[in-house]
Amino acid sequence: MRRVFNIAPSLLKGGIFLEKYMMKKKSPRAVAAQIILEVLDQGKSLSTLIPEVQHQLEPKDLPLVQEMTFGICRVLPRLESIIKQLVAKPLKGKTRLVHCLLLVGLYQLLYMRVPAHAAVDEVVNATKVLKLDSFRTLTNGVLRRFLREQEQILAVVDKHWQTLHPEWFVNKIKKVYPHWREIVEANNQRPPMWVRANVQHIQPKDYVALLGELANQRENSTACVPDCAILLERPVPVAQLPNFEQGWATVQDAHAQWSAELLDAQNNETILDACAAPGGKTTHILEKAPQAVVFALDIEENRLKRVRENLARLNQSATVICGDASQPDTWLEKGGMFDRILLDAPCSATGVIRRHPDIKWLRKEADIAELANLQAKILEALWARLKPNGILLYATCSILPEENHLQIEQFLQNHPDAEAVEMDFHGEKVTEKQFFPQPNGGDGFFYAKLRKVGL
Repeated sequence: MRRVFNIAPSLLKGGIFLEKYMMKKKSPRAVAAQIILEVLDQGKSLSTLIPEVQHQLEPKDLPLVQEMTFGICRVLPRLESIIKQLVAKPLKGKTRLVHCLLLVGLYQLLYMRVPAHAAVDEVVNATKVLKLDSFRTLTNGVLRRFLREQEQILAVVDKHWQTLHPEWFVNKIKKVYPHWREIVEANNQRPPMWVRANVQHIQPKDYVALLGELANQRENSTACVPDCAILLERPVPVAQLPNFEQGWATVQDAHAQWSAELLDAQNNETILDACAAPGGKTTHILEKAPQAVVFALDIEENRLKRVRENLARLNQSATVICGDASQPDTWLEKGGMFDRILLDAPCSATGVIRRHPDIKWLRKEADIAELANLQAKILEALWARLKPNGILLYATCSILPEENHLQIEQFLQNHPDAEAVEMDFHGEKVTEKQFFPQPNGGDGFFYAKLRKVGL
């Protein structure tokens, strides 16, 4: 039965009604500490958690929570080392939330432009919100001691260069990449923001003109990016992008934009975008080939919502399917075949750590072999649904050979009907391409293009 409340008119004045009858918004520091606890102890991702807590926050506090949580994940080992200097016994079990609150406080003191006294007071006050009143004195004491002894503590903590990455990952890339330190350093930076101009509406050079001072117009000789990719001077809300809601531009990493370029879909072809969410590549395919018959597939229904939203914003049409890419028989009619398949395969996401720093702490070494097996299974299943002379573009946002070069090498050995196709990256002609994250370039990405040949 629906309950109806009669509210006195006097209560509606001055926002009293909202304060009295609506859920009180939580302290952003308290929310940030809870999020970090769930990342570290429950293995949940920031991209899942932050949308879930938005209703607990004032809109103005959301960027603050994002800054604190992403930042803590970016520099976690340094903050943990500081806490070890300040707290005699590790905070475990029920006191883990106190530990996470200290991470929030230390991150603010070291990396944010928040006055020290305000940062400490707000974090201490958050103990009450989190029902940790008995730890108020401890929280206050630890943070104030850090302020008093900051120089000495950091001298110990920063004595040696820190990778800020899990040891297993560093050891893995050390073995294969002589420039592994550059990769680590790039991962620890904040990511640049790239947009893709929609050529159905406007040419990239003209969109750059519209962006004005927002566009970074300095030449970057190291960047290998498609012509439609535009680097911004700084990250901005999408509302600041000219005609964004009208579909003139899409936020997408520069190296990810190669996907549709390399796939080279043509009008009237039947195209599968496997593992399509959130839809950036699907919409790019349709920008280049508006008359193509496109299927956008993803295994998670909740992620397909974003695909539908992006298609609607760009006024495009595609068949959106919730299904398992490794089992096409469950979602594709018998005999259904594709001219081209984009397989942006599930992967470790080790190429986009700077964009999703929680990956460092969520991903485990044992995951890599499991992911490689899944990729092989999907490749096998979708290859059977590719027409003769059809093209399959294999892509990952990983930098690990097991998911990339070695995966394709094994596939070619097992499939005489598959041949590697040369790709052209602004004059660099290769059959495989491994991108690494670059300060003013794109993220870590891998591409290999395969053709199905008749035997």
